[in-house]
Amino acid sequence: MWYNKHMKKKAYILSKSDIMGGAPCIAGTRIPIAVIVQRLKEGCTVESIHDGYPWVPLKTIEGAISELVEDLSQSRNDSEILQTQAIAG
Repeated sequence: MWYNKHMKKKAYILSKSDIMGGAPCIAGTRIPIAVIVQRLKEGCTVESIHDGYPWVPLKTIEGAISELVEDLSQSRNDSEILQTQAIAG
């Protein structure tokens, strides 16, 4: 499951073993966040992604993207802190 540092359940991305084999998905859907990232990588706008999933509110897609960026940023920061601590010994 995706949790933040304070173990508060995330709002937009959810991973459950019985949905899409546990792949992180936009909450309430079976849309893997990896599909959204791939579409962005291909140059799609958030609006065009929303056009492909009109039943998902635009705010939800934007929230999922923001949440992913936050998670990746936090993960990178945590990794850098661990590396610094290891070097400091």
